[in-house]
Amino acid sequence: MAVKKTEKIWHNGKFINWDDATLHVMAHVVNYGSAVFEGVRCYSQPKGPAIFRAQEHAQRLINSAKIYRMNVAYSREELVAAMIELVRVNGVVPSYIRPIALRGYGQLGVNPLESPIDVYIVNYEWGRYLGHGSDEGVDVCVSSWNRLAPNTMPAMSKAGANYMNSQLIKMEALINGYVEGIALDVQGYVSEGSGENLFLVYQGSLYTAPLGNSILPGITRDTVIQLAKEMAVPVVEQMLPREMLYIADEVFFSGTAAEITPIRSVDKIPVAKGAVGPITKAIQREFFNIVNGLVPDRFHWLTPVPVASAQPVTV
Repeated sequence: MAVKKTEKIWHNGKFINWDDATLHVMAHVVNYGSAVFEGVRCYSQPKGPAIFRAQEHAQRLINSAKIYRMNVAYSREELVAAMIELVRVNGVVPSYIRPIALRGYGQLGVNPLESPIDVYIVNYEWGRYLGHGSDEGVDVCVSSWNRLAPNTMPAMSKAGANYMNSQLIKMEALINGYVEGIALDVQGYVSEGSGENLFLVYQGSLYTAPLGNSILPGITRDTVIQLAKEMAVPVVEQMLPREMLYIADEVFFSGTAAEITPIRSVDKIPVAKGAVGPITKAIQREFFNIVNGLVPDRFHWLTPVPVASAQPVTV
């Protein structure tokens, strides 16, 4: 999906024009993939725009950077304030927000420690990541590519370099006629999709892989777990053998981009009867009710963007 340009991008505390957000070809991030990033959604609601779980996304960016010894010069609160102001300035709602911290042009070679760290935040229009799958389910495959092995690259950091692995998973799935791929970890247990966490329902309980199976600590994943517990659906975090995907009653993806996307078949084996299951439907319905402002924000997940009362920005 092509990105439609917005007017301004937040860069190290200031707003710059979209076309001025450029990097040198010898920037460390270009040569060695040294970046961490987030994906955040701002939803349109009856009372105005609101960013979903902005604080948690900002904290995860800081955590990802800390793992890679990157000193982000902004606090969680400052990053959230920047996201709010960026949405206000660009006036694009709903939108996808992309905070990114990267190592820029400085010292050459693998050693990154002398390269400057730049922080950007971008927002732009972006619709459904997996097409119309949130309504009818998507067809997926188990990838031949495994997720990263423990103690090689940290899966808990949302790092740009990790997504080279994701690209292989995604491309293989698309070339073979599927919408997405599911990766196993190096022990053969279910991990996650190329850019989504994974849940399955079996005999009334909701199952998902633990962090030790090389998954990202997903914020939408946490949202699903909290909603399921509120609905009195038992939640089990445990290692899942591949064959559980084939005998599950329901399977779905979760993620900021994918939101809650049901899976209707895995490796051409229908999930149950190929229809979206009742637990998936209930969680999906409540998720969209909250993010679209149709029910009260009882979990305090939404950060409003005060468009009318915000102060003008000097650029």
